[in-house]
Amino acid sequence: MPKIEVNEELFHSLAGRRWDNRAEFEEALTCAKAELDEDSDKSLIADERTLKIELNDTNRPDLWGTAGCARQIRIYYGKGKRPEYPFFSTPGDAQESNELKKPKKSKWTVKVEESVKKARPYLAGFVATGKAVTNASLKDMIQTQEKLAWNFGRKRRTISMGLYRIAIITWPIIYKGVDPDSASFIPLQWDSPLTLREILKQHPKGKEYAFIQEHEPIHPLLVDAKGKILSYPPIINSADIGAVQVGDTDLFVELTGTDQPSVTLAASIMACDMADQGYTIEPVTVEYGYDTPFGRTMTTPFYFQSPVFCSLERIEKFLGETLSGDECVAALERMGCRAEKAFDVERGGASAADGVRLYPPEYRNDFLHAADVVEDVMIGRGLASFKPERPKEFTVGRLSPITIFSRKVKEILVGLGYQEMIYNYLGSRKDLVDKTLGDGSRVIQIANPMTENYEYARDSVLASLLMSESVSGNAVYPHHIFETGKVAFKDSSENCGAATRQHLGMLSASKEANFNAIAAQIQTLFYYLSREYTVDESTDSRFIPGRAASIVYHGKTIGVFGEIHPAALENFGVTVPCVAAEIDLDALM
Repeated sequence: MPKIEVNEELFHSLAGRRWDNRAEFEEALTCAKAELDEDSDKSLIADERTLKIELNDTNRPDLWGTAGCARQIRIYYGKGKRPEYPFFSTPGDAQESNELKKPKKSKWTVKVEESVKKARPYLAGFVATGKAVTNASLKDMIQTQEKLAWNFGRKRRTISMGLYRIAIITWPIIYKGVDPDSASFIPLQWDSPLTLREILKQHPKGKEYAFIQEHEPIHPLLVDAKGKILSYPPIINSADIGAVQVGDTDLFVELTGTDQPSVTLAASIMACDMADQGYTIEPVTVEYGYDTPFGRTMTTPFYFQSPVFCSLERIEKFLGETLSGDECVAALERMGCRAEKAFDVERGGASAADGVRLYPPEYRNDFLHAADVVEDVMIGRGLASFKPERPKEFTVGRLSPITIFSRKVKEILVGLGYQEMIYNYLGSRKDLVDKTLGDGSRVIQIANPMTENYEYARDSVLASLLMSESVSGNAVYPHHIFETGKVAFKDSSENCGAATRQHLGMLSASKEANFNAIAAQIQTLFYYLSREYTVDESTDSRFIPGRAASIVYHGKTIGVFGEIHPAALENFGVTVPCVAAEIDLDALM
């Protein structure tokens, strides 16, 4: 879970009050799903004391900074008094229910050229003025930047951020794609110019994040109207324009990435955080040379979230208590949301409001389902307000047969020298299908994903294993990894149209990896499981033709093994041969 270090004085000033009693402070943090990890050192002077706070929710990146965490507490104990952020744009004319004003076109412009579309296509930004950067605020900006880029942005793959001094920028700014050998500049913490390719090989930050760009033919670059380089996203800023220091007053904040909603949300979080700290936020107009989900021209910060309806019936079902519409609205407002009593339009309404409609705050986009509304109602009302009930049913827990069988499989794989991995069940189509060369006919798409990185349910474990191998090039070979986990895929024979199965995936990477090696390991696995199997020719596109086989058990194909196709390895940036196997453990039982 994310952990943040906050300046004690700054945090209390933004929260609107001070807690001298540790127990009371820890209780106050629960509304932000946070807990105090380490108290400040009282021997230090007030301005130097720091608190370490652990956040227990990975779905709320708005809490991963001093201002965001303090904002939630301030609103909660201020009984729902929400801050106003008039600098946001909306997709169309402002609606009365949204209470948002659409500002005029900004005087600040960024032009996104078509050349960057395939490299890192999306950008959002804003200008912050009117207040000098302090040591505490600069540390907090850097921390929030890193938390958003590392956790929410998947180690800068999908989101990265840069801060710049406006005084030495000539507008408009140009965001473009270039050949990595054609551009050079002096990066931060360096004293001589390097080309983009040299940065990836020589600069510490370049080495750390080289895996994002090193295999791409076109790399992103941010320059001003005179051609001065601001940064090489998502790797490093320039040493002059991109070196923000204590005392600077006018800043340009930009975020780039591969998923437009995520980039836009991260920009909104930073803008709201800096507005809460006293900065004046001025929007930036982004003009694209190609179509995007939000259009060719947008002004950021940009409000794109949709309202969510939840019936009172569902709230009662989840929480076990009957709550009125007014109670639910009051609870949601304590969480910083705007809410109103509403009808269930899908049922044609009712004689009285039968639910609540929630409008997410500008800095949140985690309301994917009505259940998320119920959670905020629960926290907003207060966990202590719910009366405890004694359980009415008695059950005895036990391991399911598939869990017992999977544990036996794990023991055998560990004995064969494999290391167990654990992965997410959701991912992007690019990783789960396109890069693996899968056909994608069975993959299930999520209707309302938070980001494109969690838009599909995986139908195979192999993609997850290849993603691990793609970032393991510095580890000593051979690599042997496996996972036993769930997959889901379309199946018309199931009542719900989809099946969920327990699969084993295993992968070996080394110069000696070949078909005979993985065939021998499959034979060993089945021997210790006391199962008989046969093999048949496989046409699985993820493997090299003629070097893959299907596993047949009781006349049914339950798995596949062989040598991974070189094109798939290249897509993941894997430079050594790999063999892999995947088996349906439910069918094997």
